[in-house]
Amino acid sequence: TDWEGGNFPLAVYFSEDYPSKPPKCKFPQGFFHPNVYPSGTVCLSILNEDSGWRPAITVKQILVGIQDLLDQPNPADPAQTDGYQLFIQENAEYRRRVRQQAKQYPPIV
Repeated sequence: TDWEGGNFPLAVYFSEDYPSKPPKCKFPQGFFHPNVYPSGTVCLSILNEDSGWRPAITVKQILVGIQDLLDQPNPADPAQTDGYQLFIQENAEYRRRVRQQAKQYPPIV
């Protein structure tokens, strides 16, 4: 995928109310993706406390969901204008930006 080769830092914050409330998942501020807010917060349905979250959802399911979301953005739930518009209107430029970002986060060896 265009994301290949990147080691993307993701912070997962668990409140005292976990698992009744979902964790907050954040990439670095400014992370480029249609479903990541400019603050870095991931916009994923299973992390939505009001609609998608269930206490039975595992950390593995969250991480796999985020991994899938990276490669398959959800255009129905955009979180940032730049990433969304490029994904919808200029896919070649979107893919170039994704590959560029992957180079900014090289694997840890």
